[in-house]
Amino acid sequence: MERRRVLYAGRVQGVGFRYTAERLAGAYPISGYVKNLADGRVELEAQGMGSDLDAFVDRLGLEMGGKIASATRSDLPVREGESGFEIRY
Repeated sequence: MERRRVLYAGRVQGVGFRYTAERLAGAYPISGYVKNLADGRVELEAQGMGSDLDAFVDRLGLEMGGKIASATRSDLPVREGESGFEIRY
């Protein structure tokens, strides 16, 4: 089990990024959230098996790639008991 944080920059707000992430997350056994940040970036935190996280992030990149200028990834401690993937406001 792993947890990752990805900060997306570019034209990632107001283009359906969070809704696309939530929809795609449903296809993988992962949990976490996605939210807009005040500085114009989008923050995504997700946890699950490494291969599932890789597939999810790759798929999101394919669907939203034209809007993403950069994506910065970091590893975080796993949050026990978390379930589901949601959009946070």
